[in-house]
Formats: sequence, structure tokens, C-alpha cells
Amino acid sequence: MVTLFLCGDVMLGRGIDQILAEPCDPKLHEPHMTDARDYVSIAEDTSGEIPRGMGPGYPWGDALAILDAARPDVRIINLETAITRRGEHDPEKVVHYRVSPENAAALTAARIDIAALGNNHVLDWGPDGLVDTLDTLDRLGVKRCGAGRNAAEAAAPAVVGLADGSRVVVFSIGSIDGGVPPHWLADGSQPGVHGFAALGDEAARRLRDAIEPWRRPGTLVVLSIHWGPNWAFNIEATHRRFAHRMIDQVGVDVVHGHSSHHVKGIEVHHGRLILYGCGDLLTDYEGITGNEVYRGDLGLMYFAQLRDDGALGKLDMVPTRMHKFRITEAGPADTRWLATTLARCGDALGTSVGLAGQRLFLKW
Repeated sequence: MVTLFLCGDVMLGRGIDQILAEPCDPKLHEPHMTDARDYVSIAEDTSGEIPRGMGPGYPWGDALAILDAARPDVRIINLETAITRRGEHDPEKVVHYRVSPENAAALTAARIDIAALGNNHVLDWGPDGLVDTLDTLDRLGVKRCGAGRNAAEAAAPAVVGLADGSRVVVFSIGSIDGGVPPHWLADGSQPGVHGFAALGDEAARRLRDAIEPWRRPGTLVVLSIHWGPNWAFNIEATHRRFAHRMIDQVGVDVVHGHSSHHVKGIEVHHGRLILYGCGDLLTDYEGITGNEVYRGDLGLMYFAQLRDDGALGKLDMVPTRMHKFRITEAGPADTRWLATTLARCGDALGTSVGLAGQRLFLKW
């Protein structure tokens, strides 16, 4: 068995960057917010005083002990934040995330192995910001995929070899319907995101061509996809067809979906795990109102145990909640809400959820 830790969006920018030891310039270019420190104030109005100048482990909170106890073989996140102090913000976007290269040590505090970058924030600060992101991840020893200095680098996977000689290979892509601007797509020598305007025949062909050379016994393939709107429990029919196609025709073992700021339904298709929306794990949205029905303050830490052939053996999930810009274990009521929500969303997908204390496990 190989155990993967998977999660949704990890956003170290704006307010979280500001409470760590070496933040960026707090200036923002948002229509209604011009200073990143105001996000800290909003959270404090809800939760009380948040300390400043904190070390890189602070935002992970309870997650550090949870990870240590689970001992996953590979830790995979969707990093939805540029790592840079320079670059020009993209004027066609209204929200721009960045964390300083010094504060990006938060990734090593949680011993993250792979950062998927095929999303709609990695180029918030332009090509210069992207290059800084790539260079910082390399310096930290965090493998990356999904964005690069050119199309070939953006399409290349991140690979982690395991002690028994097997390996985990992660490809990362971003979809236009997940908010990736079309002008961000890497093309030839143009830096950008490994992305697609549509998840159809052309995307499937290109991914098959990219993944096929990596398929061999002892290789587990993960496809990390940033797709769909921020707030919606429903699963697009095109997304479900594409996920099935990736498993049936391309040989993907895990589809790791994200973009929605809340958890979505889970499917097991021909023995392979599909996470349609992992929600947010680490964000500065605390105290922001308007979409409370989705409970975006709650997240899940997914621990997927895969058999040697890539089939899912077990999926355990640890419910979390953001509090004072730290990940905390969710309480009983929040855990029940997550269980009920996942069970309801799983009805049409052939899955349900069981409770074991404060932990969830998938039933299929």
C-alpha cells in the first residue's frame, strides 16, 4: 500500500503572509481591498486577536501532528499562491495572491513533497513572479508540476520515488472553467500554466501522450485538476466524463480535483479515486461572509491508501476548520456536517461516508 496525503487549495498569500515573520508589501489591487492586513482585521473581528511575526509552522496548526500520525508516503497540495516579492500584478484579474520567498518555508514546515501549480493564481504576479515561484520551490526541495518557463516544463510531472522502488508521478493541469485566464496557458517558449480551454478530445489526447511514457509497473499516476466554479455542489457532466476518461483511457489512478472553496462529492470509478473538489485547506477567508451555506471554513485532509495496481484500498479523511489563520481539528458538529454533506453529494456517485470518532472514511 502507498498512502497519499491530498488536499485542496493552500493559499499562503495576503492575510496569512502578513502574520508570518517576513511578509510581502501588503498593497493589494482588489476592487474593495487595498491592504492585505485588512484580511487579518476581518478575521480578528470574528475570532479574536491573531499573533504577528509567526514562524512557518503556525498556519498548519493541528495539521502537523495529524500528518505525523498518518505518516503518508507522499504529501501533495494545490499551491494557489505565487511566491515572490516582485513582478507586476495581472490587471485582468481582481484577486492576486503572493507569499514572500522567506514565508514560503511554511511548505517545508509541513514537509510538502509536491506542489501542483496548474491553477488560477500562480501567475497573479506575472512571468517574473512565476519564475520566483519555481526557483523558490526548487530551493526548498518541493517538487512542482503544472506551470513552467515554457510549455514543456509546465507539462512535466513531479515524481517521488519510494523506498520499495515504486514511484508516484503527479501531473497538474488548469482548466479555463476553473478561472485560469486563457493568456496564462503555456505555449512553446511562453511561460505559463499547463492548461486547457476545454476538457474534451484534444485535452485527453495531449494528456494521454504526456502520461503514457510514465506508465509502468510500480508507478502510480495522479492527475491534479483545477476545474469548475468556486461555489457549487453540483458536478459538471463534462468533468465527470473527463475524469472517467482519464482513468479508462489514459491510465490515471487518482483524479485530484480542486477549485471549489468547499468540499464536493467523491467517486470511485473502476476502483480508482476521483476527488471532484477538495475544498480549501489553508486560506485567509476567515470572517468573510456571503457563502456560508457551503461552509468554506471547513476542510478535509485526505489520506488515500492505494494498492500496488493503483486501486483504492481505503480513504480516511480528517475534518478541519480555519481558526485564527491556523488549521484546527473540526469539532463534532462540524464533522457531522461534513459527513452529511459528503454523503448527500455522493448519492449520485455511488459513495457514502462513515464516521469513526472525529474521522471520516469513504464507503463505496
